[in-house]
Amino acid sequence: MSQDDFAALVARFGAAATAGDGKALAACFTEDGTYFDYIYGPHRGRASIADMLENLFHRDAADYDWTFFDPVVKGDLGYARSLSRFVSTIPEFKGRKVVIDGISRFLLKDGLIAEYHESVNGGVAQAQLGVAPERMAKVMKRWSERFLNQPDVAEYAKGFRK
Repeated sequence: MSQDDFAALVARFGAAATAGDGKALAACFTEDGTYFDYIYGPHRGRASIADMLENLFHRDAADYDWTFFDPVVKGDLGYARSLSRFVSTIPEFKGRKVVIDGISRFLLKDGLIAEYHESVNGGVAQAQLGVAPERMAKVMKRWSERFLNQPDVAEYAKGFRK
């Protein structure tokens, strides 16, 4: 994939996510593509990706914007930095404004996204929402377990010296 093609794909991805257009976001993925979301977990296939965006993501966030910067691609691997902002619609945190940054990794196939992975500091978002520290600890533990159970991470972690 060329640099221009990847930049256009990432721009479409961000615009669809911002608009809450699940069909447009899902069209950025291969039929069996997987979106690994750090909050909502993995979603495989276009229908599941569209559902996640429309019925989970935009359920919990209003006035959403997701903008990507500095997209780079080499072969079938792309990365981009992003900034996101939203206003929480979760009743407990309703009206709280959040701004976060992230790095996204795109595994590409035939000009589309086969796998989307993100690295976002969810603690920054939780602090802006005003999540109680004990609840943050429970969420971070769950996210940590999900992270450590990823096959590539588990394999890498075996390298600890005894």
